[in-house]
Amino acid sequence: MATQVTAKAKAKADTRRSSSFLKIAIALQTLTIFLQAVSAGLLLTSSYGETLHSVGARVMYGASMLYVLTAVLAWKPGGSSPRPVWHASGFLVLASVQVVLGIAHVPSVHVPLGVLMFGLSVLALTRR
Repeated sequence: MATQVTAKAKAKADTRRSSSFLKIAIALQTLTIFLQAVSAGLLLTSSYGETLHSVGARVMYGASMLYVLTAVLAWKPGGSSPRPVWHASGFLVLASVQVVLGIAHVPSVHVPLGVLMFGLSVLALTRR
C-alpha cells in the first residue's frame, strides 16, 4: 500500500516537473518571437537590424525545436496528453514556413504569419 502511494506521488511530481519544463519552453519561444518583432523594427531603422533579425530567426527556430522536444518528453515518459506534441509540431511547421518566407523576402505573408505565431504562442503559454 505504501509503495503505491509513493509511486503515485512520484508520478504526480514528474508530471508537474514536465509541465513546468513545457511552460518554460513555451515562454522561451514566445520571448524569442517577441524579440523577432523588435529586431524587425530595427531592420527597418538601423544598419545592424538585419544581423539581429537573422540571428534571432535561428534562436527562434531553436526555441521551437526545444518546445517539440519538451512536449515529447512530457508526453512519453511523463504520461501526459499528446496534444502539446501536436501543438509544438504544428508550431515548428509554422516556424519553418516563416524562415522560408523571410529568406525569400515575402513580407506580405512573413509579417502577418509572425503576428499569428506570436498570438498562438501567447495562447499556448496561457493555457499551460
